[in-house]
Amino acid sequence: MRNLLKILTVAVASVMPMAAHAADFPTKPVMIVVPYPPGGNVDSAARIIAPKMGELLGQPVVIQNRAGAGGMIAAQYVMGANADGYTLFMAANGPLLFAPMTMKRPDVYDWKKDFAPIGAVSITPMVLSVRADLHIDSLQKLLDQVDSKGLLMASPGAGTTNHLAAELMMEKSGKQWRIVQYKGNAPAVTSLLGGETAFSFDQISVILPHIKEGVVVPLVVTSDERVPTLPDVPTFKEASKLGFQAVTFTGLLAPAKTPDDVINAISKALTVALSDKGVQKQFADLGSLTKVTTPAEFKSFLGEIDDTWRPVVQKVDTGR
Repeated sequence: MRNLLKILTVAVASVMPMAAHAADFPTKPVMIVVPYPPGGNVDSAARIIAPKMGELLGQPVVIQNRAGAGGMIAAQYVMGANADGYTLFMAANGPLLFAPMTMKRPDVYDWKKDFAPIGAVSITPMVLSVRADLHIDSLQKLLDQVDSKGLLMASPGAGTTNHLAAELMMEKSGKQWRIVQYKGNAPAVTSLLGGETAFSFDQISVILPHIKEGVVVPLVVTSDERVPTLPDVPTFKEASKLGFQAVTFTGLLAPAKTPDDVINAISKALTVALSDKGVQKQFADLGSLTKVTTPAEFKSFLGEIDDTWRPVVQKVDTGR
């Protein structure tokens, strides 16, 4: 009996640190690692949710920017951190999904194995816009004229969601056009406004000022639902039979093997933060929509995006 009691005491003691850790979380600041420099949708998303999450968790939530290698530097940093919930990854399409698919490196990671999904944060639809001087006011008219007029499309870079959405649109429509790759959103939009290219996919926050000026005409948005900032612009599903969604997302992940209790604690704080009207307005001002999910729902969401884009990426030479 004494031996049995001794064994039970040792067994209970061995699980105490993990149980105490999960129950007491957090006891120090939590860090969100952003894979891009300050500014832009991903960094802004992290900075919008951090204060409210800090209030809810009872500890500061701080932001650390670790840019480079298409976002892989930040992802690998978080992947190698302690699985205790204190180092989180603010993921987006490129760093989490596309970079591992396209980077020819031996140290690529697999989000399904190397990370624990916590929850989505936001989705940012794109809008397909065309120069106003071309007098094209519908998706069908653009598709009817893209071949005959040799219209060029601007892209902010090979392997971006913008580029891949164009590739998917060509595949689904059976049309072909030349995509001109630029180094970033700014030069791509400049080419559109300057008449070098005819149309483009852009994040709404990037192109909205030019839509309001009447320089470009929005044809469709790439989300499943209409966007409040462009309520009169139809979705792909409404405007055609192409019917696909192409959004950029942000979401929080932790290193794999982070305890479920810790994941759930962070998830609850994130859910409450995203339900705050002030937080939702800040995202709306960026042209984004908040997206509340459970960890399981976020994992399923990531799987759907992975399934959609993996065959597209495999067919396209992204130049990486």
